[in-house]
Amino acid sequence: MRILKQIRKKMLFSGKIKNYLGYAFGEILLIVIGVLIAWKINNLNELRKNRIVELKIYQSLNEELNSNLILLDSAIAQYNKNTETIENIMDIIFEEQTVLNLQEKLNIINVDYKSTQLLNGAITSVNSTNKFEFIESDVLKDLIASYPNDLDSFESQESKIENIILNRLQPVIEKHVSLMDLISNKELKSNKIHSFSGHSNYISLLKSREFQNSLVDRLLQTQIQLKNAISLREKTQTIAYNLHKELEN
Repeated sequence: MRILKQIRKKMLFSGKIKNYLGYAFGEILLIVIGVLIAWKINNLNELRKNRIVELKIYQSLNEELNSNLILLDSAIAQYNKNTETIENIMDIIFEEQTVLNLQEKLNIINVDYKSTQLLNGAITSVNSTNKFEFIESDVLKDLIASYPNDLDSFESQESKIENIILNRLQPVIEKHVSLMDLISNKELKSNKIHSFSGHSNYISLLKSREFQNSLVDRLLQTQIQLKNAISLREKTQTIAYNLHKELEN
């Protein structure tokens, strides 16, 4: 800088204004170029840092979505199984069977229901914090922004099914069937259920309008949830696919 000042003084005192102006312009241009280079380097560093954050977000989302895909596969299989079991019970009702085998009895009193606990920590974190700004893909942004609503709808439908089972089916079953029958398939050996069947009246249970209505309602809500699960799995797969592409870039 001292050398540049000395050069400027010599040119200024020599009276060569034209040369001085040319030199001054060149010096200004040099400073501008230096600033631009520094800005560019700083910008590249910021982009690199943002990309690191972006990849961490993608990896976190990818792990969560892959876990949800496994859970949804299991849920879809369970909904199909539940639908088949309910339809078999309805066939027994329509055919007015008076003699039931052990498996049919177990199917009728089986009110076990396990809700699907889908993960939403990473997706919620992205949508509720500034992490969303680090996502470059507009397609991913749209998919991620709408995903929580899909999860809420899925959870809401599961609550409907759980309510039918706990507050409608289970009470009416307990009116007609001994509690011993309800726990026999869990805590007692299967062949012992016969010794308690005399305390239960499965035929009156099957003829009960309350039981029939609750059963039909459970079937309808389960079929709705099966469609929800298939749709949600497709959306989850789509997000996971787009995340995978971003991770490969």
